[in-house]
Amino acid sequence: ADRELVAAATTAIEQRYRYDWQEVGAALRTRSGKLFTGVNLDAYLGRMAVCAEAVALGRAFVDLGDDGIDTIVAVRHPPPDEKDQTVAVVSPCGACRELIFDYDRNAPVIVPNGKTPIAVPIADLLPNKYNRGTER
Repeated sequence: ADRELVAAATTAIEQRYRYDWQEVGAALRTRSGKLFTGVNLDAYLGRMAVCAEAVALGRAFVDLGDDGIDTIVAVRHPPPDEKDQTVAVVSPCGACRELIFDYDRNAPVIVPNGKTPIAVPIADLLPNKYNRGTER
């Protein structure tokens, strides 16, 4: 199932890759088994950019509501001048770690681990999570 998720994220970015605009694809499987993909949305004004994980999460939330994240993954498409053109699993950025945790504190995230990516709980990627004092 994790390979299928990585493949879906890879397909999403391979179909929508645009050098210096769309370089990251993501795939999210909900607890009910539905699959959602997204690609990052870059912008001329950098702070307006949206990560691929957030796009996939938004699509899932709009379609299903609060179904929960079974697993999520992001992959990066290398730029044309990079020698290795392999699309590879990447760790979510700090903002995405916060977002994933906020929507499902038990979500497994597939991250790089040498040649074989592994799934780890989002809480392992976000120690000492900021909390407003309320539990979701």
